[in-house]
This record gives sequence, structure tokens and C-alpha cells, in this order.
Amino acid sequence: MKANAAISEQAKWQDALSELKAQLPILTEDDQQIDLAFLFASPHFSHEYSQMVADVRGATGARLIIGCSGQAIIGPSREIERQPAVSLLVFSLPGASLRPVRLTQSHLEVNHGIEEWQKVMGTAPEEVKAWFLFADPYSIDTEDLLEILSATYPGVPVVGGLASGEFRRRWTHLFLDDDVYDAGAVAVALNGPYEVRTIVSQGCMPIGQTWTITGVRSNVIESIGGRSAFQVLIDTVRSLPPAMQRRARGNLLIGLAMNEYQDDFQRGDFIIRNLLAADGERGVLAVGALPRMGQTIQFHLRDSATADEDLQEMLEKAKDELKGESIIGALLCSCNGRGHNLFGVHNHDALAVAEKLGQIPLAGLFCNGELGPVGSQNFLHSYTASIAALVHKEGA
Repeated sequence: MKANAAISEQAKWQDALSELKAQLPILTEDDQQIDLAFLFASPHFSHEYSQMVADVRGATGARLIIGCSGQAIIGPSREIERQPAVSLLVFSLPGASLRPVRLTQSHLEVNHGIEEWQKVMGTAPEEVKAWFLFADPYSIDTEDLLEILSATYPGVPVVGGLASGEFRRRWTHLFLDDDVYDAGAVAVALNGPYEVRTIVSQGCMPIGQTWTITGVRSNVIESIGGRSAFQVLIDTVRSLPPAMQRRARGNLLIGLAMNEYQDDFQRGDFIIRNLLAADGERGVLAVGALPRMGQTIQFHLRDSATADEDLQEMLEKAKDELKGESIIGALLCSCNGRGHNLFGVHNHDALAVAEKLGQIPLAGLFCNGELGPVGSQNFLHSYTASIAALVHKEGA
């Protein structure tokens, strides 16, 4: 097994392809069959996407190509924003099983059972280690799709993101095999002697203490710990040092615990969701989720400093958990709200991966939403850096 990754900011596609090929020595090795290629391209090339996919197939001989458009493109240690850019990540994966599927909203509107969904997806649960998924944010309900995949393939990670494009146009593109689509979703099931290790950095820092939700109606939290939810929020913010209180203005979110049976909660134990409104008169909080009665909750703060700290911590934790396993290559799907606008520097997330995990083959994009698991459940995130590291499973 082997991988290479490359990125180019050439304005002409043929020049970009030549530069990519020069950065991919795997293509000149006679004994290397390219099994899987991830392709990401900025909207500057939108009128050339069909030719681009065909040229990548010809240049790599890849068995399968998957990818999408992105308003910013990621490669090894680099993030190219607002400029023409293409990145390519290619894998040679002996013994891998790769099964592609294309989905549309019409698939989700049929009341399939689990067995029927296995037929639609073309694979049984025991035949998939991970799903790579890219979707158009405007034409398919990705959260519904994630629920279906999680029910059909319990415990199987779904990684990837929502395609992006020109900021002012609701128009994105998806790549699968020899085709380009402007709606729906594309996915690939991976099986064989490989696993995907996921790193999901939601960019937040917990503040205050953990609480139990004691009153909730739909997405409105009425009471926390037997007290007004609004008052618990106010007291939490007032307990912070003055500098932290200033940072919290406009940057507060909620974290909902994924596992109620833990004695201690740390970063990565919560799914982070938006705090939509705080009503002091009614004493309630409206949130971008459907919390449960009895669920553990903790308020979180998100800004550039917490986003940097969280990514560093999650990467360090993943490095320890890998325990010497060698990463073949990785995808990085970052939110389009990150990048230079958030951090004030270029290449933040890509460089952090390189610094913590080494100069591994890496490619990806800035997304309209990122996919990755928290605990054993798959979620659609925002403001997140979601990393999928492919490793070889010894003895598999």
C-alpha cells in the first residue's frame, strides 16, 4: 500500500495536471496500480470538470475516482483560498474492496428498510470499514442520509463533506468515476485490510461545568439542573474571567454529551451545536439540535484561539492512539469558515496535520459542512476540521 498527494495553483488545467503528475512519483512506478483517487478542484475550472476527470483517469489509471468542487483546496501543508487550485490524492491499496454509489434526494424519499438500503448502497454491513461521502448541500438532505447510513451500517464511520463552490452561487459539483454531477451525493465503501481513523476537531473549549437537562421541548431547553436554562447560561458566563467573558460574546455554543455513562467528560465527548436564541423573559434557550431529557450538557466557547487549541489537542490525542500505526494518506475536510479569515494566517489546518502527524499524503477542501463521527455516531458539523486517516490493519 502506498499513497502520494499533490496540489497545484496553475490557472490552466493542463498546466495544473502536468504539475500534479510531477509531484506524484507513484505514477511512474511500474508495480503500483492506482486503486483510489481523490480529486478536488476550485470553481475556476467548473467548465472543465468533465475533461479534468477524464484526464485524471488517463494520467493515473485509477480504478475509482471520487471528489468534488471546493471554494478552497487543500494539499500537503497547503490551503489555497480564492485562487485556482486542484489537489489529487492517489492510493495503491492491494486487497482493497471499493464500491461506488451515487444517490439523489429521491432515494431518501422512499421508505426503505435496512435490507433495502443495503441493496441501494450495494454492500452489506460486514463488507464495509468506512464510507467516503461528498454531497451537494442544496439538493439532498445529508443529515437524513447520515441517519440512514448510521442505521444501516452501525459503527461504520462516514467521512467527507459538503461540496462548496463560488460563494454567491448555489452550485457545486461532485466527481465519481468518469462522471460529474451537480446534485445528490457520491460515496465509496472501503473494505479490506484497511481502517479509517477519524479526527474531528469542533474548534471549541468547554466552559463552566457539566449539567443535566431537566426540561426540554423540541429544540428549546427550558431548564438545566432544575433551574432556568437562561439563568444557568448567564451564571456560567459571569463566572468567567473578564477576558474570557469578552471572548464569549457572540461565540457561545452548546455541547451535548454522546455517552451518558461516563464519569468524566473531556473534549471530543460532546457534539457541538449552535445556540440559536436566548430568551430571558421565558428563561429558555433555543439550540440547533434536539436535546433529550436527562442528557448532559456543557456550554462551549469557539474562536480562533480555541479552534487552534482544539485541533492541536485532538491531533496529539490521535497520534498517541495510533500507537505507531503508519498512516498511508489522509483527507482533510475543513469548514469554509476556517482558513485565513478565522486564524489570520494561511495553511493553518494543513500545517497542523503535518506538524503533528508528519508529512503524510494529504488532500481535501473547505466544505459547506463536514462529516465525521463523534463517539460511535456520524454527524454533519460546521466550523470543524474533519480528518480521515487511512491505515493498514495488520493481520486483516
